[in-house]
Amino acid sequence: MNNVTKSLRLYAPSVVRYGMSLVILWFGINQIIHPVEFLAYVPNSIVALTGITAMAIVKFNGMFELVFGVLLLIGWQTRWVALLLSLHLFGIMYSVGYNEIGVRDFGLAVATFSIFMYGSDVLCIHQHKHPLL
Repeated sequence: MNNVTKSLRLYAPSVVRYGMSLVILWFGINQIIHPVEFLAYVPNSIVALTGITAMAIVKFNGMFELVFGVLLLIGWQTRWVALLLSLHLFGIMYSVGYNEIGVRDFGLAVATFSIFMYGSDVLCIHQHKHPLL
């Protein structure tokens, strides 16, 4: 195996982690800035079950995705963060149902679950010794 191939393999998990974190951050930021555009995705059963408005659910979901997207991006507690995000995405996939959006979310959930399976990669923040960490 040559050096280029070794480098590609070494950084492949980081690329998946960065890509997924940017997708999650995009959705989180957009739910906070433009929550009305996401109201249709909130199942009426969740609103009825919790008694929380759809707007509040969208904003809470946006904050969750923003916080955990940043944690995934920097690679802090990568395995646990990826597990929570993958379960979150599987839940969204289930609520959306079997259609083009649900199939896309299945792919995103599986990619995030693979980050959980791999754990920390070479570019995760806790891979570097820092006096404050």
